[in-house]
Amino acid sequence: MATILLLSGPNLNLLGDRDPQHYGTTTLEELVALARETAAKHGHELEHLQSNHEGVLVDAIHAARGRCAAIVINAGALSHYSHAIADALAAFDGVKVELHLSNPYAREEWRHRSVLSGVVDGIAVGFRATGYRIAVEAAAEMIAGR
Repeated sequence: MATILLLSGPNLNLLGDRDPQHYGTTTLEELVALARETAAKHGHELEHLQSNHEGVLVDAIHAARGRCAAIVINAGALSHYSHAIADALAAFDGVKVELHLSNPYAREEWRHRSVLSGVVDGIAVGFRATGYRIAVEAAAEMIAGR
């Protein structure tokens, strides 16, 4: 059994109410339950942390080193400009999957570039709630292949 860390960035605590045309109506708690169920089907444990603060997410990535086999991260808007999170992910030796509920390439120009994409193993983009299952499935398969 390995541990998969699911990290949720700023404003994701508002899912279900915030901008449902882009993010859907599923709450963060429901998304975490889906991710946890998917991890369990592969024999893994899932931990979750949501924070609206960049440094808390960086600290969580550091604490995952040597303890977690994978990180699935939906960093929200921080995906587009947090070099601190990118650097922390680059120092993590496990599997790394970036996750976006919406398709940032179909939205505002500033969302088209992710500074995290260059340091992760893969990206699940635009599948709303299904993306959480896809991201955890991919992480579990990559863990099995290592």
